[in-house]
Amino acid sequence: MNWYLGVLKNYAGFSGRARRKEFWMFVLFNFIAAVVLSIIGQVIGSQFLYYIYVLAVIIPSLAVGVRRLHDTGRSGWWYLIGLVPLVGGIILLVFFASEGKAEANEHGPNPKYAA
Repeated sequence: MNWYLGVLKNYAGFSGRARRKEFWMFVLFNFIAAVVLSIIGQVIGSQFLYYIYVLAVIIPSLAVGVRRLHDTGRSGWWYLIGLVPLVGGIILLVFFASEGKAEANEHGPNPKYAA
């Protein structure tokens, strides 16, 4: 849960690097929250809560994705490859799942070993 809250606290931080664990824990908690809110919406007959949640986490989701790309040594502009149907999503998935660069890069020191 700390990983999720950490991303939300740094909601508009597009600079720096994000570890794989930070990114994937955010994705996991984001998915769980979206499913729970969707089920609640089905029960009450309105998806209002779900849509508010989605709007609230768009910027943090983009920011952690860009920081994750920075950790792999890529520019945040690589995120736009996701606009290419099917192939772009697969390429982004590979980038997000790959190990970050062990050494410091132009986006900062390795967050795995930072104090």
